[in-house]
Amino acid sequence: MKVMKKLIISIPFLAATIFSACSGTDKAKNEEQQEEKKTLVKVETVDFRPVVQEGNYTATVEPELINNISASSPNRIKQIFVDEGIRVSKGQKLVVLDDVNTTSYEMQVANAKANLENVQINYDRAVELLKIGGGTQQNVDQMKLQLTNAKNTLATAERTLRNVQENTVLVSPINGIVTARNYDPGDMTSTLPILTVAQVQPVKIVINVSESELAHVKKGMPAEIKFDTYGDEQFNGTVTMVAPTVDADSRTFGVEITVNNPENRILPGMFGRVKLNLGEAEHVVVPDRAVVKQPGSGNHYIYVYNNNGTVSYNKVELGQRIGNTYEIISGVNPGAQVVVSGQSKLADGASVEISK
Repeated sequence: MKVMKKLIISIPFLAATIFSACSGTDKAKNEEQQEEKKTLVKVETVDFRPVVQEGNYTATVEPELINNISASSPNRIKQIFVDEGIRVSKGQKLVVLDDVNTTSYEMQVANAKANLENVQINYDRAVELLKIGGGTQQNVDQMKLQLTNAKNTLATAERTLRNVQENTVLVSPINGIVTARNYDPGDMTSTLPILTVAQVQPVKIVINVSESELAHVKKGMPAEIKFDTYGDEQFNGTVTMVAPTVDADSRTFGVEITVNNPENRILPGMFGRVKLNLGEAEHVVVPDRAVVKQPGSGNHYIYVYNNNGTVSYNKVELGQRIGNTYEIISGVNPGAQVVVSGQSKLADGASVEISK
C-alpha cells in the first residue's frame, strides 16, 4: 500500500513538470515570433540646414502703357490701316475719319480773323484820335476790350479747327502693338475706342505676395520669370513697385516686376511663373525617400523612430524640393531618426528593427 501511494503522488508531479516544460517552450516560441514580426527598416538622422526661401508666383503679362485711340466726338470712320497684333510706331497714321465738318470750322476761323482785323483798325484809330484830342479815353478802353474779345474768339476757333483736324487723322502716340480693334471702315464711332495700342517695351508682371513674405520683397531685387510659351527659357526682371497697402479680400500686397522686352517676344496676356529669392531659413531637411503620401489626400507623412523600438506616423508640412531631399516646415524635429526604407509594411506604433 505504501508503494502505491508514492506512485499516485508521483504522477501529478510528473504532469506538472511536463506542463511547465511545455509552457517554457511556448513562451520561447512566442518571443521568437514577436521578434520575427518586427519590420526591418533603415533610418537616417536629420537636422537643421539653411534653406534658400523661394517665393513662387503666377501672373499674366501686362503692357507697360496702354493708349486708347478715339475720336473726340462721334464721327464716321473712313479708313483703318492696322489690325490686332500689328506693331506700330509713334506718329504712325492709324485711322482716317470723315472730314465733313472741317470746312465749317475753317470758315469760323476765317471770320474770326476778319473780325479781329476790323477791330484792330478801329482800336488803332481810336488811339490816334485820343492823341490829337479828337476822342475820349472811354472810347479807347471800349475798343481795347473789343480787341481782346476778338483775339480770344480767334484763338478758340483755331483750337477747335485744330482739334477737328487732329481727330480726322489719328496717329499712334507710342511705339507698341495693337491689342484691340472695335470698328470697321464705315462705322460711326461711339463709346468704345477705335483701337487700343499697348506699349510692350518693357512689359510688367504684377504678383501678389503674402504679409509674411512682404518684409523680404524690396524694390530693385531681381526676379526670374518663365513663360509657358517658351518652356524652360528664363527671363530676368526687376521689382519696380511694392504696393503700400494690403488687399482687404486676399490679404496680399501687389508687387510689380518690370521685364525688358527688346525683341517684343513677351506679349500682353502671356502666362508667367515668377521666382523670387526671399533669403534663407533654418529648417529640417529629409531625404525624399522618407516622405509618404497618404492615398486619396494631399497629406504627407514621415515615420519617425522612437527610443522604445517603435515608429510614429507624423504628419508633415513640406516646403520646397531640393534635389533628392525635402524641406520640412513642421512635423519633424531636428535630430530625429526618420525611416527611409521599409515604410510599406509599417503602421503607427509598429515595432521595428533597424537594419545595420
